Amino acid sequence: MAVSPILAFDVGGSFVKAGLVNVAEGRLAGEVLRRATPADAAPEAVMDLLADMTRELPSGGPVGLAFPAVAKRGVAWTAANIDKRWIGTDARTLLEARIGRPVAFLNDADAAGVAEMTLGAGRGRDGTVMVLTLGTGIGTAIFVDGHLLPNTELGHLEVRGMEAEHRASAKVRADRGLDWPEWAAAVNEVLAAYHALLWPDVFVVGGGVTENWEHFGPLLKSRAEIVPAHFRNDAGMIGAAMAAASLAEHRSAS
Repeated sequence: MAVSPILAFDVGGSFVKAGLVNVAEGRLAGEVLRRATPADAAPEAVMDLLADMTRELPSGGPVGLAFPAVAKRGVAWTAANIDKRWIGTDARTLLEARIGRPVAFLNDADAAGVAEMTLGAGRGRDGTVMVLTLGTGIGTAIFVDGHLLPNTELGHLEVRGMEAEHRASAKVRADRGLDWPEWAAAVNEVLAAYHALLWPDVFVVGGGVTENWEHFGPLLKSRAEIVPAHFRNDAGMIGAAMAAASLAEHRSAS
């Protein structure tokens, strides 16, 4: 029996993306909507946008929401690249009330990691795998023998007196006009700090910047293996949809 595509959102500091995802195949079904994140990124403004995008992509069933914050039981507990009013906000309940559908709410890097570990570059890999998303900030997701340690948020780890994401995010490269070798050197410092703490076997590097992998990928160095994310900048949406599918399975089984 064919399974209907699942609506998923990936909220970022700069843009919000939405798409219908074929979870079994790990691919987008149709167009991806991309809208600028509201200027203040306050809860009500973001919820208005998500509700509008839901109407533009008709679907049924559960919805996945990947979000740039520590996410615990539907509540956002940090707000590094969005409005501070999100802290303590029950995002899952807010969106469920707006669209009348169940919502799976999870950290955006964790969502990307779920996609990569399920059907992407981390599939079938044991040991410690660290998925990085290089965008407005740096998202991290850590898996040990396929099991996720959620909400690691190691983009905020201090590296030589500066948060990692303030040193080596994709936004930093653009804002400072760094060429690829300069930026890769900054990313390598961050990789070295992560490796010294966690000794991952593999770094899976994702985010929109991976569209330029040929320019910087070969310049990245680590004692761990380094591979590009299979789903690139769509990983967050695909992983959020996978979480929504799991939510639906859990509810049908209970």
